[in-house]
Amino acid sequence: MVVLLEGSPISTEELGSSVSDIGFLVSSLTKVLLPRLAVHNTQLNLIIAMLFVTADIISTVEFNHSGELLATGDKGGRVVIFQQELESKNQPLCRGEYNVYSTFQSHEPEFDYLKSLEIEEKINKIRWLPQKNAAQFLLSTNDKTIKLWKISERDKRPEGYNLKEEDGRYRDPTTVTTLRVPVFHPMDLMVEASPRRVFANAHTYHINSISVNSDCETYLSADDLRINLWNLEITDRSFNIVDIKPANMEELTEVITAAEFHPNQCNTFVYSSSKGTIRLCDMRASALCDQHSKLFEEPEDPSNRSFFSEIISSISDVKFSHSGRYMMTRDYLTVKIWDLNMESRPVETYQVHEYLRSKLCSLYENDCIFDKFECCWNGNDSVVMTGSYNNFFRMFDRGYRQDVTLEASRESSKPRSVLKPRKVCTGGKRKKDEISVDSLDFNKKILHTAWHPQDNIIAVATTNNLYIFQDRL
Repeated sequence: MVVLLEGSPISTEELGSSVSDIGFLVSSLTKVLLPRLAVHNTQLNLIIAMLFVTADIISTVEFNHSGELLATGDKGGRVVIFQQELESKNQPLCRGEYNVYSTFQSHEPEFDYLKSLEIEEKINKIRWLPQKNAAQFLLSTNDKTIKLWKISERDKRPEGYNLKEEDGRYRDPTTVTTLRVPVFHPMDLMVEASPRRVFANAHTYHINSISVNSDCETYLSADDLRINLWNLEITDRSFNIVDIKPANMEELTEVITAAEFHPNQCNTFVYSSSKGTIRLCDMRASALCDQHSKLFEEPEDPSNRSFFSEIISSISDVKFSHSGRYMMTRDYLTVKIWDLNMESRPVETYQVHEYLRSKLCSLYENDCIFDKFECCWNGNDSVVMTGSYNNFFRMFDRGYRQDVTLEASRESSKPRSVLKPRKVCTGGKRKKDEISVDSLDFNKKILHTAWHPQDNIIAVATTNNLYIFQDRL
């Protein structure tokens, strides 16, 4: 792996010693959308945390439960963890920046000899487990195999063994004349990532979701047609809790696109489909949850019916709110907020890039219409965020009914400069600061976003860049 920092190649071996030399590019963000959490002069400061080489396309981004650590997975099977620095003594109101904490290879390319299929190493999802001791644990998955990783620190080493020399060579027992008590001596901090469990051979199709249960003992994994329930301590078996595979595959009409456990109720989970429906299931009802407890579906508007209707209605992501009262879904053009007590229609609908509706034909031809955009909540569920094209990302304030379009790009991010809201011109005369729909770059897209669970800190992944925004007083 090679990391590019301002055009200078740095090998992975040098990365650990070069963390302090990483140049962070800082700029400000306008104070839109954050009235609940900050005063009127609050701003978001943009920090370009890391620039990967082109081959290392970021495929997932996830904060841990405290927000101290931020994990990213890439197409090369690597996991890079960033750690938030402590608050500066000189600037107590300024939270620290994120620096590289650990990098490890999570998955390797494999080959299924029975099906003659190559299994790529790309990390599809990362999920952190709640912290119970000094170590951190996370689950990472590619298309077929899920791994449980332990992330731990070591800053002391034992010395003074009786049967071993300091260099590790064993001593001749006959030469030992006295007994020594081994002691711990300080050493440079070492972060170790070790695989503790490997959960394999349970999915026929590609895994698209993993979700840790609130009981902290189980988790689910979902592929196109099945959802399995695992125990974190048992690797050789799992329980199939949803199976939508028809007896005749020619009768297949929909696939599972995402699944997630309820944040508080360990018996409840939801999964979304390519038909735009969300099914809520209760594991107390039956062992196999093919019969859902609730079905959330919005009736289609006949006036918007087109050849592409079924494609753009496919749900790419579903997320419960932190409170557990609402859930958010993302389809190609919109973000929808659903109340778990009302199945007939969403309580809120936000247009992400409605101006692309007239471009669906060309988006279909270049396959962009099949892009899977993620979405996320802020810490108190008052603001939601999702990505778009041209490296734009959108934020919607639920209480004030405000929205803003922002751009994550190195070209527009000069040190201490203000990152202005962007507007897309859909027709007529284009204003000075607007960008035409025809000028949008569909190769630049933000698919993966994450929001700090407690603070106004967000992580936005473009194709191969990670941007971190944070507010400062």
